[in-house]
Amino acid sequence: MQRRILLTAVAGAGVLALTACGGGGGGGGGGGEPEGRGEITIWYSNNEAEIAWGTQMVDAWNADHPDEQITAQEIPAGASSEEVIGAAITAGNAPCLVFNTSPAAVPGFERQGGLVNLSEFEDGDDYITARSGELADQYRSADGDFYQMPWKSNPVMIFYNKAMFEEAGLDPENPELSTYDEFLDTARALKEADVAPYAINPAPTSEFFQSWFDFYPLYAAQTGGTQLVEDAEATFNDENGAAVANFWRTLYDEQLAGNEQHQGDAFADGYAAMAIVGPWAVAVYGDSVDWGAVPVPTEAGVAPEETWTFSDAKNVGLFTACENKATAWDVLKFATSEEQDGIWLEETGQMPLRQDLPGTYADYFEANPAYEQFGDQAARTVEVPNVTSSVEIWQAFRDGYSESVIFGETPVDAFLTDTAAEIDELAAG
Repeated sequence: MQRRILLTAVAGAGVLALTACGGGGGGGGGGGEPEGRGEITIWYSNNEAEIAWGTQMVDAWNADHPDEQITAQEIPAGASSEEVIGAAITAGNAPCLVFNTSPAAVPGFERQGGLVNLSEFEDGDDYITARSGELADQYRSADGDFYQMPWKSNPVMIFYNKAMFEEAGLDPENPELSTYDEFLDTARALKEADVAPYAINPAPTSEFFQSWFDFYPLYAAQTGGTQLVEDAEATFNDENGAAVANFWRTLYDEQLAGNEQHQGDAFADGYAAMAIVGPWAVAVYGDSVDWGAVPVPTEAGVAPEETWTFSDAKNVGLFTACENKATAWDVLKFATSEEQDGIWLEETGQMPLRQDLPGTYADYFEANPAYEQFGDQAARTVEVPNVTSSVEIWQAFRDGYSESVIFGETPVDAFLTDTAAEIDELAAG
């Protein structure tokens, strides 16, 4: 199942009653003192591999902390995890920690008064920046502080079907995909050979986050790491934004990408010869697809070791309803320690937001070479901007992008200009 689908179907259907979810870590909306210690509750994703990691992490902590026990559960079911967390904040019974916090949702949770400022812990800033390095700065809020722990990323790349490439007369070991011209020529060859209905088929639907898996990775690469919004202004209304948008417009115009939704995983189903996905896909596709992976393209081509992409990160929030915040902070550091990050990598294949992954976990990458390029790519990832109205900004972008790029109803230049102006207004608010 594609990760972008998982984002909005994190826990299935039907919202559970949240009033019983707080446990020892819940409590009234005011929460406890920063030095409070004792039992806490945490939530984590319902993904099987993440549950396995969470279970061992909780067991390891609880074995050594009889007076500060963790009670853990999967995030309660709802339309999305963000909706469930927001409702828990409103009800005043959020858990202490949620190991599945979308960076795009953080500004909203912060406005609700739901998140603890991690920088206010004595070692807060030092711990976060020492672990994540310069990438941590992307997760600072408007006041310069951290209201989320940068946790794990799934840097997206181009997966391609080697068997389809070979059938189309293309080199499956050295695909020509690094520049826009090369990519388009390769896509045309795949289409002409009729190996799949489309060369690539990102979801053409209107959800705010879908642009994270078509426009945004290529924009990150084209600009060498620029976010969609910086200094409260849209950045994409320039030659780089135009290059990326026109590249995708060409793919849609020549029907090398489809503008109708495919029910399922287009890459796994053989509906498309390529996909933009992260390292989570290595285990999902396994041996069912003979795949390769390369960095996303740029207009003129960039060396793989210099290419940026979208992070597709999930972080950890410490919530203000927590009565025992000191314990929660210690658990958060324990869960993101070098040892636990290594276990996380082993269990899930997702990249901890930690400096020098290839050096720190050299044995893992030697034993699991399919993940090595993702470990290197994780050092060059762009996050969604941590700005007010984040979701509204992305929805405005998606609406304009869909109308212009996917469906060709308005000129690309008009889309860039009009959408940038709309986003400037949202970011200023």
